[in-house]
Amino acid sequence: MNSKILYLRLLHYLIPYWHIFALAIVAIITMAITDPALAALIRPLLDGGFVAKDPHTIQLIPLLLMALVTIKGIALWISSVGMTWVASRLVMDLRLAMFSKILTLPTVEFDNTSTGVLLSKVSYDVSRVMAAATESLITLVRDSLAVMGLLAWMFYLNWRLSFIIFFTVPFIVIVVRVVSKKLRGINLSIQEGMGEITRILEEAITGHKLVKVFGGQQYEQTRFTMACEAVRKLEVHIQTASGLSVFLVQMCTAIGLAIIIYIASLQSAADSITVGGFVSLFTAMGMLFAPVKRLTKINEQLQQGLAAAQSIFGLIDKPAEPEIMSTEAVEKEVENEVKEGIKIDSTARKMVSVEHPPKNKFIGHLSFEQVQLIYPGHSQPALTEINLTIQPGETIALVGRSGSGKTTLVNLIPRFYPMTQGRLQIDQIDLQRLPLVTLRANIALVSQEIVLFNDTVAANIAYGTMAGVSKDRILAAAQAANALEFIEQLPAGFDTMVGERGVKLSGGQRQRLAIARALLKEAPILIFDEATSALDTQAESQVQQSLDQLKSGRTTLIIAHRLSTVAKADRIVVMEQGRIVEEGTHLELLERGGMYANLYLNTLN
Repeated sequence: MNSKILYLRLLHYLIPYWHIFALAIVAIITMAITDPALAALIRPLLDGGFVAKDPHTIQLIPLLLMALVTIKGIALWISSVGMTWVASRLVMDLRLAMFSKILTLPTVEFDNTSTGVLLSKVSYDVSRVMAAATESLITLVRDSLAVMGLLAWMFYLNWRLSFIIFFTVPFIVIVVRVVSKKLRGINLSIQEGMGEITRILEEAITGHKLVKVFGGQQYEQTRFTMACEAVRKLEVHIQTASGLSVFLVQMCTAIGLAIIIYIASLQSAADSITVGGFVSLFTAMGMLFAPVKRLTKINEQLQQGLAAAQSIFGLIDKPAEPEIMSTEAVEKEVENEVKEGIKIDSTARKMVSVEHPPKNKFIGHLSFEQVQLIYPGHSQPALTEINLTIQPGETIALVGRSGSGKTTLVNLIPRFYPMTQGRLQIDQIDLQRLPLVTLRANIALVSQEIVLFNDTVAANIAYGTMAGVSKDRILAAAQAANALEFIEQLPAGFDTMVGERGVKLSGGQRQRLAIARALLKEAPILIFDEATSALDTQAESQVQQSLDQLKSGRTTLIIAHRLSTVAKADRIVVMEQGRIVEEGTHLELLERGGMYANLYLNTLN
């Protein structure tokens, strides 16, 4: 993405605030005009006041000088406040756009991108854009106009002398263009380095207990030092390249000015130019030096902002989770399945023409047909030839060794990952044809990784679309999850803040809140992935009794390593290496003496 496209895209975000932006630009232009106007006052001041001793000029010039300074001060204030206001809104809009995209990114993106990198984009990269949008833009507009105004005045006074300055322009353009490319690449590397720093810092903070117990302080210190050192070196490279370009441009400009001053002095000695004209020309050249210097330095900041914008738009442009698969894609999928010999019933064919899938509650019928899943970047399938039908209200327990594919299988139901091939139907409707909002509104999940937000207990139970439910329903869900007893003992009860990631609660308490949240949703499909792993025997038994009552009429999938918790399931599905190897009730599988029987016996020993 080149600089022009990046700038145009950034300007697109300014359209809602064009009136404030236009006012700030007008103020910047006004401020820029005052510089050549001040230089122009020198000639009448000297020629009319000091040489001709005109009393009208002597009285007028100080008043004009005060008026120019006042106008410049007001314009400076308006431009600074206006540009900061616009830039802050731009930053807020970009952050909102990035956060909105993060909320809709596919799960695979979070698997491939570290949390630190995303945090760096939202915090560090946006601040670079703000600097480019305020300081750089003000400098660019103001100093460019000031330079043009000063050059115009110089040409008016003596075009032959002023023409010398243009011999330096080609050299300046070449230097700026070469350095720009180098600075853009270095700034992109710096942003990646800042993402790495944020990632290491985030891991060290969240895993501080593990670091302390296993003595990882030196390891983490070394990683952090290396990341900081890499960024430090890149910062030095930026200053080296930028400083060299500024030096070359300023030297070229100084040589041109020195030649002009020398020739002007000779012309003044020959009475070819008045004293006022000479001093005015000299003043204009002196005033020209400062904006040229700032303009040469602006390139570094601009490239930082453009590199940050490239990183930001790279995140914003990432494809979100597809709400619904296109009709053409579904038809192609059906054709592929027919070629592979998979039986397609009439319901599946009718499904292709469904434009608006039903949005009411499902009854919870699930059907996996020849499902296969290969994770992006992997060659071996995580799931292979999964054929499984789950009746409405049936409780299915998924068991097997770690890595056998149990969690991967249930992750297909909320469409966290897209299937590589095969079909998954819910109530005879293909999963790919259901909008995500409709699909996920019918699913409740309690995973191994309990997620609580830094909010009250009540807000964590009644989260998301459940935020408006009554307190009685929240209390009932907490009681059903065996959480009411410890909640009532908290300092503020349901209004107690749980802390970041629920740090103020024990592992079992966090898990019971997550179960209460799932129960409150009253979804027809319940997924419990190691939902009782952090509970003691008594609490687990109580929660299990509540689950036995509440899962009535709901399709329930339970994943558990403790096989004693799944013995009452209607059916147990045993998985190994991404395949279903056994299926039946607890007693049936024990009688077969297969893998489930071995796993069960191992848990008893």
